[in-house]
Parts: sequence; C-alpha cells; structure tokens
Amino acid sequence: MKRFQLPGLAGPAGLPVCMVFPALLVLVLLLGATTPVRADVRLPRIFSSHMVLQQEQPLPVWGWASPRERITVTMGTTTQRTMAGKDGKWKVTLPARKAGGPFTLTVSGKNRITLEDILIGEVWICSGQSNMEWPLASVNNAAEEIATADFPEIRLFQVPKKVAQLPLDDLDAGEWTICTPATVERFSAIGYLFGRQLHQDLKVPIGLINSSWGGTVAETWISGETISKDPDFAQPLRNLLDFDLTSFEEQKKASLRQLFGGEIPTEDKGVVNGEPVWNAIDLNDGSWKSLIAPKYWEEQGYADVDGIGWYRKEITLNEEQTNTNVTLHLGKVDDSDITWINGIEIGRTEGLYDKDRIYTIDKKLLKPGKNMLVVRVDDTGGNGGIWGDPKDQFLAIGKEKVDISGDWKFRISRAVIGSVSLGPNSHPTLLFNGMIAPLVPYPIKGAIWYQGESNTGRALQYQRIFPALITDWRTHWQQGDFPFLFVSLANFMAPPQQPGESSWAELREAQTKTLALPQTGMAVTIDIGDAKDIHPRNKQDVARRLALNALKIAYGKEIIYSGPLFRSVSFSAGKATVTFDHSGSGLTAKDRYGYVKGFTLAGTDGVHHWAQARITGKNQVEVSCDKVPAPVAVRYGWADNPDDVNLYNSAQLPANPFRSDEK
Repeated sequence: MKRFQLPGLAGPAGLPVCMVFPALLVLVLLLGATTPVRADVRLPRIFSSHMVLQQEQPLPVWGWASPRERITVTMGTTTQRTMAGKDGKWKVTLPARKAGGPFTLTVSGKNRITLEDILIGEVWICSGQSNMEWPLASVNNAAEEIATADFPEIRLFQVPKKVAQLPLDDLDAGEWTICTPATVERFSAIGYLFGRQLHQDLKVPIGLINSSWGGTVAETWISGETISKDPDFAQPLRNLLDFDLTSFEEQKKASLRQLFGGEIPTEDKGVVNGEPVWNAIDLNDGSWKSLIAPKYWEEQGYADVDGIGWYRKEITLNEEQTNTNVTLHLGKVDDSDITWINGIEIGRTEGLYDKDRIYTIDKKLLKPGKNMLVVRVDDTGGNGGIWGDPKDQFLAIGKEKVDISGDWKFRISRAVIGSVSLGPNSHPTLLFNGMIAPLVPYPIKGAIWYQGESNTGRALQYQRIFPALITDWRTHWQQGDFPFLFVSLANFMAPPQQPGESSWAELREAQTKTLALPQTGMAVTIDIGDAKDIHPRNKQDVARRLALNALKIAYGKEIIYSGPLFRSVSFSAGKATVTFDHSGSGLTAKDRYGYVKGFTLAGTDGVHHWAQARITGKNQVEVSCDKVPAPVAVRYGWADNPDDVNLYNSAQLPANPFRSDEK
C-alpha cells in the first residue's frame, strides 16, 4: 500500500506525517484541554437595565469574555476599551458623573449587551438578618405604604440567598427593578423606607441593594481573610475550607430521595395549569403520610426540607354546626398559606410566619358530615409548616370550640434543592462568599445594617466581630471609610420586675462601642419594639432614624441625628450626675409630670435598685435612690425590654441605654 503524504510535511528524520499522527493528536488534545472555550461577553448580575450607579465616584464595569477578546464599553459620550485577560476577565473604569440620567450602557465584543434606563444617584446596601429582610407588606399601615410606593427614580435589587464555601464572582440571579407598588411589596421595608426618605430629601435617584437573610449571625457575613484572624473562628473557618461540600450535598440528596421514596419532587403537583387539584374533597390521599399539626415538619422527619407542603384534615360536623358562620383558627404558618374548605378558598396569608391565621367560613360552604380542610404551605427557609400552640387551633362555632389539632394528612409537593446545602450559620463567611463578594466592587455610597439578635449571648465577642465586619467590607470595596449605619436592638420580651443583667443590653453596648469607628451611625430603637414580637412592625421610625444618620454622616446636613449618648458620670452627696452628648437644645422626659424613668443605681455591693431621676440641665440628669446612699454605678435602660425608658433630646430621639459599671 502506498502511503499518502501531504506535500512539504514530514515527521522527524523525514518520517511521513502518518507515522507521527498519534503524537500530534495527543498534542492537539492537550492544547484543546487547556484553551478556554470561546464565550460571549457577559456582565455580572448586579448590572442590568434600570440600575442606579453611584454619583461622583469612578464607575468600574467588569465581566467575562473569551481570552484576549477586545471589549468596548460605552455610556453616554464616554467610551473605554480593553482586552480580556487569559482568564477571560476584563474591567474598565468610567469617569464619575453627577446625579441624573437616564443613560444607556453598551458592552461590545463578539456580541453586544445593551442596558437601558440607567440612573446616576445614591446607592446603598441593606443587609443583616430578619428585621432588615422584613417586607413592606408586613409593616404598620402596609396597604397605604404599598399603594403610595410609586417612585420611578428609586430602584431595587434583591440579592438571592446563597451560601458558598469560597467567594463567588457572581450571583445566581437578580435584576434591578423600578420601585412600584408591585415590586416593593416583598422588598425590605427598612431598605425602601430609608431610600424613600433620602430620595425625598436629596432629590436624586436612589439605588437599594437588599442582601439580607433572617436568623443569621454576624460572622457569616465576614470574609475569610478577616474572620481567620479571630481566635474563636479560625478553626471553624479551617473546617469549612477542608469540607467536602459536593459529597455533603450528594449525601443529603440521597437522604431526601429515601425520604420521598424516589426522586425529590421539584414541581408542585398539587397545582395543574395554575389551578389547585390537591384541595379536592374526593382526592385519594390514602398514600399520604400522617403529620402532627401544629408542629414544624422539620421536627417530624422532614429535616432541612424547604418548599411546599399540603395538609388535609377531615372534619365531621352535625347539622346544627353548619347553620352558622364558622371561624377557623388555624394557628401560625411558616411562611405562607392558602386555605380551602370543601374545595373553596377561604383565606391566604403571604410571608407572615408568626401571625395566627384566622379565617371566616361562610356557612354555605359547610355541610353535615364530612368536610375537608386543606392548607397549602409555602416554606421559603428555616422551619416550615403549621406551628404554634395546639390550643390556638380550632373551629369557633358560636361559643363552641372544635379542636382540629393532632393528626393531619401531609405531603411535600415541592422540595427546594437548595435546602440540601449548608445552612447560613453552619460556618463563618458563608454569606459573605455568596451574597457580598459578588457585589464588589460595584460602587456604593454606604451600608445600612440591622442584625444582632442572633449574636445575643456573645456580646463580648460581638465587640470584636462587628467592627471587624465593617472594616472588612470597607477593605474589599476600597472606597475608604464609606458610611456604615446600623440599628441598635429594639426592646423585646417581658419587662423585668427588678433590675438585673441582660444579654440584649450587653449586645446593644457592643453596638454602641462600634461608633468608635469613623463614619458610623446608630439608630436607637429602644422605645419602638414589641415585647411579644422580635419583629416590631414600626419600621417607619427605624428607617427615619437611619436616614437622619445618613443625612448627617454621609451628606453633611446640619441636623440632630442621634439621641442622647452617655458621656460621663460623677458621684457626690449620694447622687449621680450623668452628662450626655447629642442633647440638642435640651433633654426632655416623655411624662406628663416630667419624671425620668429607666435609671438604676448600685453601691459597692454591685446590686442595682430602681432610682429617681430628674433633668437638671441642658445635657444632665441627676439620679438618686434611698436604698443606695453611696452610689458608685449608674445604668439606664439596662434590660432586654426596659419598657418605661422615656428620656429624649429636643429632636425627640431616645437616649441610648448604657451602664457605667462595665464588667
């Protein structure tokens, strides 16, 4: 057979190519394996139409493309050009602009991206745990607040919840939306109300980035570089880095498959073409499992399962019981529910996991004998299901209470795969990696923060990690000491009968100490909490007090922005004289007789007693107590819920709780 050889091509020592082809093939394959695949130009999710870019700051724009691809970025009359690196990453910096717009941003390479309706204004990150996450739909006067939330120059961005073992360079989802009643309803109430105040005062566009997650601890929001230096978290961070996340998730998925007897349900089969089918009276639910309600489903074999679960309960009524309207007391539902009786919807509640569901049932929907009560529960994270006290779950028929607690038929129709991953508090730095790192270096004006409830009991540690968090974020953004404003914990739980120690007061003290960092501000909420609810519904005053801090610290307005802060105390003649900063034009007591409440005194024995107090000057309060003839320590508002505190300044901002005898 004659060998075929291409003209001019020969192998080593004149050998024909066909004899060295295997070696060439290996070389080609190796080159192909190390050469990145060609990719379209791509921007991070934080860039989209309708976004707000920070005014009066250089504007970085970055993304990904094929290696060495030429990139052109244009906004307005400004154009910047660059080339993607070997890793496909590229970045340009557009010049700073004054507030205004709209602008169009185009990014061109092999493909073209066009983003429309871009405004230049003020951009704030809103972060923390559930009180920051708390939606506008669940605040005081929610209906009015939502109906009037028509602000075309306020833009909203919701960061999706995400834990990550290492810092991510992009988000899974998200886009900027224009603030309307429809888009703001589920957005952070404090974030929106804060942004609205700034927009009305500054007359510029406002961009709000909500990156929050209920129930989270501070250390999960701090980068690995910083938290590794803390003695309490260095080892937990090493454990995270050594952790086989892929293996862990596969084991969790296998466990869930076993729980469901097959594949994990990912679509709600209880709804077909938008219509519920598992609410039917005659549905065959014989294969459904039995579950106790009220009780979280996590406590009954469905650990780490988020998603949608259906409950069915057969209720037998006699003819007399069906002759009147009935009130259903379902208990609490975590997080949302739609409820039917005999196939007819009788009520629904969105996102209020700690609210009792009380729905009226028209007697026309009832019949003697079998009646079918069905509840569809949508759990977005954490615990899920119908929960609460069994005595709160009943049908009210006149003066009669028909108990409906106990066994229910139950089935999960949709399990969220994300629930098989680590929880946000499983290790430090998980949420920094998944929800903060992908935002850097998007230019911002500052951050507002509402968190601390999950760190109560570790206040001494919080004195380190909270300032570390602020410094950490500032280091990553490289914008200097940008304003960082935070909320001091509100009053919560039963007021004390006698003075004593308080983990919540200690956490507030740690927050107060953080004011030593430059460009920080604190909104005191010790007077607007709720003894029975860790999520007080008055988010309006919280946002207003944060906005006052912003107007002063970030924008230099000459206003009273803080309530009275403890400066010093002197003891003489059996009395304590306390001096405050930030008294405005003078201290005042919210009491018809002018009495100041909330102070305690202690002698050398360290035992505190309730004390009498009166305002004696523009910024001074005199405190005395018959039981403490020689006081050495004074406290104010030192309790989880000091519900009688009433000291304010002339701007009607409350005095910050404090103690002079720090341990």
